[in-house]
Amino acid sequence: MALFGGGKPDHPMADIKQAKKLISELPANDSLKALDEVTFWLDSVSRTEGFRLDYRFELFDLLDQAAKTHQRKLGQEYLATDRQEKFRENKLWNTLFEFWKMLGDAYSQCVEQFQAGASGAGAIKKDLSAIIARVLRTLTLQLKWIMLRYGPVVDRVWGELGRLYLFAEAKGMPTVSVAIYPGAHGQGTVQQEFLKAMMLGISSTDGLTPIKQEIAERTVAHFGSLFTLQAKPAAGCNYYFDLSMRKPAARVQKSIEPNPTTRYFGAGKALPALQQLIQEIKTKGGVPSHVNLGGTYDADLVLSVMQHLAMYWSDSPPARNSERRKIATRMTVVHGFRNMLRSVAPAADDISLDFQAQDGSESWIVENVSDGGFGAIIPQVKGDWIKVGNLLAVQTETAQFWGAGVVRRITRDEFQQRRVGIQVLSSAVIPVKLSPAGNVSSFNATREGDSALLLSTAPDNNGEIALLLRAGSFTPGQALEMNVRGRQYYLMPSKMAEGGDDFDWAKFKVMQRT
Repeated sequence: MALFGGGKPDHPMADIKQAKKLISELPANDSLKALDEVTFWLDSVSRTEGFRLDYRFELFDLLDQAAKTHQRKLGQEYLATDRQEKFRENKLWNTLFEFWKMLGDAYSQCVEQFQAGASGAGAIKKDLSAIIARVLRTLTLQLKWIMLRYGPVVDRVWGELGRLYLFAEAKGMPTVSVAIYPGAHGQGTVQQEFLKAMMLGISSTDGLTPIKQEIAERTVAHFGSLFTLQAKPAAGCNYYFDLSMRKPAARVQKSIEPNPTTRYFGAGKALPALQQLIQEIKTKGGVPSHVNLGGTYDADLVLSVMQHLAMYWSDSPPARNSERRKIATRMTVVHGFRNMLRSVAPAADDISLDFQAQDGSESWIVENVSDGGFGAIIPQVKGDWIKVGNLLAVQTETAQFWGAGVVRRITRDEFQQRRVGIQVLSSAVIPVKLSPAGNVSSFNATREGDSALLLSTAPDNNGEIALLLRAGSFTPGQALEMNVRGRQYYLMPSKMAEGGDDFDWAKFKVMQRT
């Protein structure tokens, strides 16, 4: 006997003509308001009893299609929004995340009511694979938006992914190609959608800036048909996921106990295809037109993301270079190249490397340390500026001198406490002055007397030193003179190690001292 049936419910969308009229009246030029209204209607229809299941699905589909342009536009705006516009940034994030969650809940309700034999269940049987694939896609996008804020992924997301895929397996659906959405690129399978979520989850995106995370998610989607999934350990399946647990996937280890609900997965054919694409971008200097990353990006930016993915999809992902040791101490932090310069300039009669007191500094708690850096907790309210790639001046309570570091990883725990991983570039920085040497041209980026920070206390085995310069200062082929406390050194540029928002981290060969 059907659980849902009878006459039409008392709802503004109970009549299809009225429903389409309401959807057509969504504000075309206000995507934020339009998506809020779509989310409202999804919730309203979900909460109203009495709809036949096939009609309920029809309404969800209409609302889903109506939201496409708006959610895409808001997603682009979010990535382009200045971090200082916190209210707008929060509003965009909340609107988009709530939409994807509500859309996923709506389609998931269709699956649950089909399982319960609701009135109209027979009419959507042919659409069930597409509906499950759509739920999985919304879960992947919820995962993406949580990661964009470096937040902890709630257990619900992993639990839903596992529950839906188990049901799809029981019905023999995973590898059957269906039209998930209308259009030329709408074909896919339940398994492909499941694997997109899994591969995004293991790609270590907490070490990427938001725009790089966007490129990463699009790259995962591009290679979605090439990932591999097996019920038993197999070559190329470097990760596993237990469909019955509410936990993220993990790397396969010998100690794993066999379990009927454990699935093994990995990049499969996507890894060589990704490596081939990387070479193509290097050769052509741009992203091929058939690769849709949702926008036009600089080739070097795309390459950095794809190389990151290639590492984590490989058989040998990056391992920690040194053991992480627990510690409990405070660390004073100054952020940004300009603020660091203002802080490090010592008094005229001061021959130490120590910084002067700096207003605007923050006090963070260091919870672990390794040879390469720190793990720290950022106090509440502080650190609104924080993002992957930020340059920092750091000094722990036990350190004699100040050092330089870069934020490499951000996470947010269940208490919304932010944690960061900091790579230490140098344990002691030295303020220096630079001037162009040799043949000076109007194109030279370094000006007479430019301030910089020396990261090396002595040249390395290659005779090179490392410097932090203001962004855009590094010029290949332009020799420099460096003044370090009255001593002059002649430098030849070797290579750019990294370019940040406000700094160049570069290597130079020391040719002579004058």
